[in-house]
Amino acid sequence: MNDYVPSGWSELMDYLYKDTWDENLERYRSPFVYRGLSDVNYELISSLIRLGGPYPNLERHLLRNFIKYAQRTTLPNESLWNWLAIAQHHGLPTRLIDWTYSPLVALHFATANPLKFHTDGVIWCVNYVKGNHYLPPQLSEIIKNEGSNVFTPYILDKVCNSLSKLEKLADNEFNLFLEPPSLDDRIVNQHALFSLMSTSTGHLGEWLNEHVDIYFRIIIPKQLKWEIRDKLDQANVTERVLFPGLDGLSRWLKRHYSPKNIFLQEF
Repeated sequence: MNDYVPSGWSELMDYLYKDTWDENLERYRSPFVYRGLSDVNYELISSLIRLGGPYPNLERHLLRNFIKYAQRTTLPNESLWNWLAIAQHHGLPTRLIDWTYSPLVALHFATANPLKFHTDGVIWCVNYVKGNHYLPPQLSEIIKNEGSNVFTPYILDKVCNSLSKLEKLADNEFNLFLEPPSLDDRIVNQHALFSLMSTSTGHLGEWLNEHVDIYFRIIIPKQLKWEIRDKLDQANVTERVLFPGLDGLSRWLKRHYSPKNIFLQEF
């Protein structure tokens, strides 16, 4: 496994911005997306899989009923991929997994829960540009023609407009990255996008372990978490910014003003 373990803040920053220099542009333009988890032992699986039970059969019922009962004015059009994105955004179990273009946002999610400061965290870093090499021909061709490296609902609709059609594009499972419309400030501020496996049973962590050339992981040592958390707060990478509104404000204030020893007493 491609794991890096930083010994301090400076080395952590080097890893977070690893391989982001683009020789052609002579600019720092990262080809990576990031996902931060507070516990290194957490699997890289979708909320649909975590639901358990007969989730392959439940997926279509969950999404169909969400669309039926949701406010019809919440989306700019009727694209299934828009509906899937907003369903994930509002907590429905789906095959999507949340990612961000921002390594600091990922670092926030790896250190947002002080009750997990007794264990190492992790940031998954996936090269979505290289990942496109494993797309089926129809998707590879259209993403190339569009001059893009990630899909939008508009682009994906040109090839397929349903989950069943997505699965039939290839015999083997594949993954793509889907950038949602700017549904609200949370999507914008988190610089968010989603991974989308071609099947409901697709295990992204296992798929990545079969394609080790497109990812690496940064292990966040537990002894660094307090320093990281304090420095992110100083940089204004907090719940107040990433979850705009009174809920995010309250979550930030609760964590920020809680004495450190309260969290230490939990263990």
